[in-house]
Amino acid sequence: MSQPVLSVRSIEKSFGGIKAVRGVSFDVHKGEILGLIGPNGSGKSTLFNCILGQLEPDAGQVHVNGRDVSGLRPSKLNRLGVGRTFQQLAVFPQMSVFDNIVLAGQEHRGTMLSRLFGPSDAGLTADAERMISFFRLGHLRDTLAGSLSYGQQKLLDAAMAFMAGPALVLLDEPAGGVNLTMLAHLRERLAAYNAEHDTTFVVIEHNMEFVMNLCTRVIVLAEGAVIAEGTPDEIRSNQTVIDAYLGG
Repeated sequence: MSQPVLSVRSIEKSFGGIKAVRGVSFDVHKGEILGLIGPNGSGKSTLFNCILGQLEPDAGQVHVNGRDVSGLRPSKLNRLGVGRTFQQLAVFPQMSVFDNIVLAGQEHRGTMLSRLFGPSDAGLTADAERMISFFRLGHLRDTLAGSLSYGQQKLLDAAMAFMAGPALVLLDEPAGGVNLTMLAHLRERLAAYNAEHDTTFVVIEHNMEFVMNLCTRVIVLAEGAVIAEGTPDEIRSNQTVIDAYLGG
């Protein structure tokens, strides 16, 4: 098998006397959509933040395409082709959909000097229009982001994350607070992007059905440790998961 896009090895993280992540390891390969689920307090968010450099793990390593990126800041990871969406939306409410997407792309285009003195769109209009079209936001192109519904803002957040053409995207609870109709649309667009670009996804999510219908493989955490791993069908029928996560 080819080298993993993301390799997580023996990550541990404690807060005082509480061990939030207990030696978690997994690999994610090119084009895979991996779901990371678990009950509240299972360590999902802490693990995510250790991978993304927002927390420094007590032990363990993170590799992206074979490169040790343990402890690298999110901005540096971004330049290595790692994108992300946020549980708390990162859109700019007083800017239009188009301007939000252009701004997201500017971080990866040229130098600070070229951004100051170059064209106002940094040459990104065509790319931004394609992203707006892909996520079917064309009718909202010139609408202020703050005027969008929460689900529409989630779509915009995803479009912004993909503007740099990342090879790996970590999605932090993309389904949270989104109504069922918009949720189906978001899931379909993410699956389509994955299929068209062979982009690798890691999805942390509470919504079991969203994960089961989007992801090709699922890892379940409980009390900071991996308790199960497999296909969505295997996870659905796993008694340990049913006991720990579904409360059955």
